[in-house]
Amino acid sequence: MDYTVLERSTLFRGIPSKNLREFLESVPHHIQCYDKDEIIFHLMEEADRIGIILEGRAEAQKPFPNGSQVNVSIRTPGEMIGPAAVFASSHRYPCDVMAIEPTTVMMFRRADLLNLLQKDMRILENFTTEIASATYMLQQRLELLSYNGIAQKAAFYMLLQRRKTNSDHIQIPESITKWSMMMNVSRPSLHRELKHLETQGIIRYETHTIEILDPDSLQAVLSQSAPPVQRVVCSPL
Repeated sequence: MDYTVLERSTLFRGIPSKNLREFLESVPHHIQCYDKDEIIFHLMEEADRIGIILEGRAEAQKPFPNGSQVNVSIRTPGEMIGPAAVFASSHRYPCDVMAIEPTTVMMFRRADLLNLLQKDMRILENFTTEIASATYMLQQRLELLSYNGIAQKAAFYMLLQRRKTNSDHIQIPESITKWSMMMNVSRPSLHRELKHLETQGIIRYETHTIEILDPDSLQAVLSQSAPPVQRVVCSPL
């Protein structure tokens, strides 16, 4: 087995392949393959498994009774799916997790994962960091969705990525369509607002990237509509 992806994964980062092989030989797990659009975890299904993506990508999707859907996050090779839900008091997955392309996942049962966490403090620390990061990401996502205006949502995302990367060149997440789904807005509306920001000289809008030309003006766009104060209870995937 090629341990390259696992060595870079959020759970096993910093663990040499020799030790990693020993750990995996002593803890039950299995490899499962999913076709494109196949559901890996179902909404409200009993959360008793955690996965590490070895190949492909999976998307967490939150459907609502009115037929709308929020795309919560996309997981790529080396990232975990289901870690928070497995240890939540509800023991239920809060979203559907679907393979958006052919995807291979290494699966652990809850009890086996607990055994694994006790084998090396680095694994336990990596797992704790992942849970904390997922919670932080969720809070940022909630803040993004709390803005009413599409321009404000786009501005928030771009300024957030600018702070994360320390760069004025922002990568569009996969495509403008995926980005619009992430922000729960229509693609034509997002495209229109980005072109409007470009006309104002605030950004340069290209197919896969956006260059922030005037961060102060972009911040002013964000400040035009402060998010309302809300109480939202939600669990990260």
